[in-house]
Amino acid sequence: MQRINFYRQKVAINVLAKDIANAQQIMVASKGHAAVGVLSAQFRDVEEGVAEVKRWMEVIPSVSVGLGAGSPSQFYKAAMIAAETAPAHVNQTFTGSGFAAGALAAKGIATTRINSLISPTGIPGKVIISTGVAGSQGEPAIVSTDCAVRMMLDLGAHAAKFFPMGGMKSLPELKVLAESCVRNGMMMIEPTGGIDLDNFRPILETCLEAGVAQVMPHVYSSIIDPQTGETRPADIEQLIAIIEDVVK
Repeated sequence: MQRINFYRQKVAINVLAKDIANAQQIMVASKGHAAVGVLSAQFRDVEEGVAEVKRWMEVIPSVSVGLGAGSPSQFYKAAMIAAETAPAHVNQTFTGSGFAAGALAAKGIATTRINSLISPTGIPGKVIISTGVAGSQGEPAIVSTDCAVRMMLDLGAHAAKFFPMGGMKSLPELKVLAESCVRNGMMMIEPTGGIDLDNFRPILETCLEAGVAQVMPHVYSSIIDPQTGETRPADIEQLIAIIEDVVK
C-alpha cells in the first residue's frame, strides 16, 4: 500500500508521465514529493488498468489513479483499479467518491487518498457538485462550499479537487473553498486546471494561508514537452524549489 510523500507533511504535486522512465525522472526531480498520475481513460477495462498500474507501482512509490481530464465516465474504472492495487491516491467525481470509498473499504484499504471533484461557478463560496456521469448532463447542482465540503466528508473523500480552475481565474473561489475545508475538517485540497510555473506559487500560498493541512496541486500540460510528450524534470525541480521556499 502506497502513500503520498508530502514535503514537510504539507505539500506534494500531482503530475503526469509519458512512461515509467519519465516517471522515475520525475520522482528524482521532485525528491519523492510527487504523485504520478496513470489515467483510467487509456484502458479498455479495469483488468487492463490493474495490470498497468501494478507495473508502475513496482517502480514508482506514489501512483495516482486518474480519470482523464476529469471525465465522469471513468469513475467506475478508477475506483475499481484503485481497489485492486491500493495506490497512493485516486481521483473521483463528487458522486463517485463515495463509491470509491466503499470499494476500497471492502478490500481493507485505508491508505489510499480519495479526492472529490467539484467545479467553480464564478461566485466565491458557491461550487458545482454535479460532476458525475448523469448529474453533469443536466442543470448544475450549486451549493455552498461549506455544504460541499461536509458532503464530501460524508462520502468518505479525503480531499477537495477544484477543477477546472483556469489558473488564476478561480483564485478568489479557491480561497473561500480552502477556508471551508479548514472550517469543516477537510484536511486536503487539490487545485487543478491551468496551473503552471508562473501561477503555482500564488495558488499554493492561497491554500496554505487559509490553513489547509495538506495541498496537492495538479500540474499537467504546462510542464509537458509538446515534442516528446514527457514531463520536464527541470520544471519539476522548479516546482519543488517553490515549495521549499514557501513551506518553511
